[in-house]
Amino acid sequence: MSRVAVLTVLLASLIVISSTGSVFGAQMDARINPNNETSPFKMNYQKTVFIEYPNGGQLFDVLRGQEWTVEGTADSSDPGVRNLMKQLNDKIKADGSQAHISDLNVSYDIHLKARNINTSVDYRVILEGTLSNYVITKDSQKTLIDLGWRGLTATDEVVIDGHELNFPINILLEMEPEAADFFVGTEAEDVLHRNLIDANFILEQPLTNWHFLFDPTGINVDAGTFGLSEEISGYVVSSWTMGESSLREGRQVERVFEAEVMADQLYVVRSVQSSDQGNLYAIGFGALDVFDGVEIAGVTPTPPEDYATTSTGDFPVMIIYGMAAIAAIAGGAFFMFSNRALKNTKEGQQGIDPSRLVGYQTSSSSGGYQTNRGEAQLADESNYQQTRSVYDDSSNSTPPPQAATPTTEEEAACGCAASAEMGSECDCAMQGACLCDATCHCSADICKEQVNSMS
Repeated sequence: MSRVAVLTVLLASLIVISSTGSVFGAQMDARINPNNETSPFKMNYQKTVFIEYPNGGQLFDVLRGQEWTVEGTADSSDPGVRNLMKQLNDKIKADGSQAHISDLNVSYDIHLKARNINTSVDYRVILEGTLSNYVITKDSQKTLIDLGWRGLTATDEVVIDGHELNFPINILLEMEPEAADFFVGTEAEDVLHRNLIDANFILEQPLTNWHFLFDPTGINVDAGTFGLSEEISGYVVSSWTMGESSLREGRQVERVFEAEVMADQLYVVRSVQSSDQGNLYAIGFGALDVFDGVEIAGVTPTPPEDYATTSTGDFPVMIIYGMAAIAAIAGGAFFMFSNRALKNTKEGQQGIDPSRLVGYQTSSSSGGYQTNRGEAQLADESNYQQTRSVYDDSSNSTPPPQAATPTTEEEAACGCAASAEMGSECDCAMQGACLCDATCHCSADICKEQVNSMS
């Protein structure tokens, strides 16, 4: 196998391997201030369930015309919110993080709408809370912050205002019990019993794979003139983002689960969650590290002196090397095919071999001047009509035989003989200049002088 083929296979394998991986539906936004004891965060969990009945049936009759919304908000004074906060803190502790959620607000919105061929149920739960105890240690130069709390997940029921929010099957059992009975005890129940509040993939995706940028606006001398918050005055702001399809993070796609239910008709239940997204900000320049299996960041007010770029993760280097490799492969392929084309190029004489050509005189009509110029035609028996003179007006004339050296007066290479036959004055005498050669026998003085000068 050639080197070009090997490089092509390796590059394709790298793209395929790096583009695989599962994703879950959660969006995180957190802003960590290492100078404060608490910082805000927000989590958004979304899922859509489609109940499809393309052939109608009893399920269609049950859901026909239905449309309703269950929504509400609750704070940490609600027992259900406190139970959810406990589940989240237990999960954070199980992940090895020391951070703690000290306050939590929950808003939820569940909307069902029935249509002619399907019914959609949109689930959304939003958590807004306060994170504390994320500072591991702090000195005059650096602050270590805990970033291992990102997998905010609840695996048990979450009941708020009497509505269970974590498992989609439960809201159907509450609001549409007759329709939910079609799914109980089937594979569709498993699809509808997957927890909504799940951010494990945000934690499983290493922060080194996230896209890192830092904003140095806060350390500019005139930063205060732009109305910036005092909390970032004198600091850069670091940001880590995830959710884009790339060689580092893999291919980000929707998470889809589907099951068929065979009752009076064939029904399909399909659960769809959007890909994970994460935005994590920290005041100061954050350098990632791992401590006891937990991802942390060492935060300083300004970046190191030798740090001259605002993007890390070696992603630009990968792009540069990738482009160079593609250019090398393309260049090698170009030279290979060019070399092959050169080897197939014919060398030497192209077209008709000159040895097959013979001269043919032109302008031999009566009264004209016959010169040394002529045309060439094939010496073999090829049809002259294909190569005849462009000066010949007659398309039906046959090619004259090969010209021979004139031997008689009539065959002289000038028009004097023709003038003598017609009894007219010599053309040379009329023109005052003779262009005849040594074969001319004209009696005109000017022609005789020309012949004598050539003898």
